[in-house]
Amino acid sequence: MKDRNLYALILGVSSGFGRATAIELAKLGYNIIGVHLDMGSNKKKAEEFRASLEMLGARAIFYNANAADETNRKELIQKIKANLNDHEGSELRVLLHSLAFGAIKPFFAENIDDRINKRGVEMTMDVMANSLLYWTQDLFYERLLAENSRIFALSSIGSERAMQNYGAISAAKAALEAYVRQIAVELAPYKITTNAIMAGLTDTPAAQKIPGFTNMLDSSKQHNPFGRNTLPEDVAKAISMLADEKFYWITGATIKVDGGEGILNFIEQ
Repeated sequence: MKDRNLYALILGVSSGFGRATAIELAKLGYNIIGVHLDMGSNKKKAEEFRASLEMLGARAIFYNANAADETNRKELIQKIKANLNDHEGSELRVLLHSLAFGAIKPFFAENIDDRINKRGVEMTMDVMANSLLYWTQDLFYERLLAENSRIFALSSIGSERAMQNYGAISAAKAALEAYVRQIAVELAPYKITTNAIMAGLTDTPAAQKIPGFTNMLDSSKQHNPFGRNTLPEDVAKAISMLADEKFYWITGATIKVDGGEGILNFIEQ
């Protein structure tokens, strides 16, 4: 990839798994197109991060926009298409869905105003699950997904287990994995693969919003066979490996990248 003709599109590029994956792929020779939603000082940090990717030799193009908004998505895809057309031979090889914004509230509460409402449920599902389908559909019909393109989506153990205040996100993660399976089946004839990555409990800005998360981190560290928590870099390295053409026969899977944490039966909050 010395000619830098491969691109990765990362939704949620400025922090957590998206950020770590951008770095790992840039080191491997990918150019990075990133979408993020940041305000104030975080907007400046995102621009500094984009510049750091260019220091690694990548072409790095960031868009500060709500990736779950339909109008934004349509406009961004046209911009992405124009950019790829400006560089002859360019291919969008990787799509990473790492959008982590959802309502963290219980389904039931003594005070009805403290429970999650319809708007919160639908927003969570749209951002953390439905948007994967919509982005993939639009990229496909704009002919931006190439043979051997790799699609990845970030799931979590919440797709399988219940946790306090996590119900809407759990439902979204379960739906996300269902989308991954269906997309994998329907895009297989085009030699495009789709997989979900179930990361172990990881200290990210999004995860820190979960009530009791510090205790969860401590508990998972004690129980993890490797004696530590999962890092964003662990997940990024797995994605960068699976993006290789050699892994064309892995699709429709939910792949645990957690150091063995998921085989142990515990959740403490």
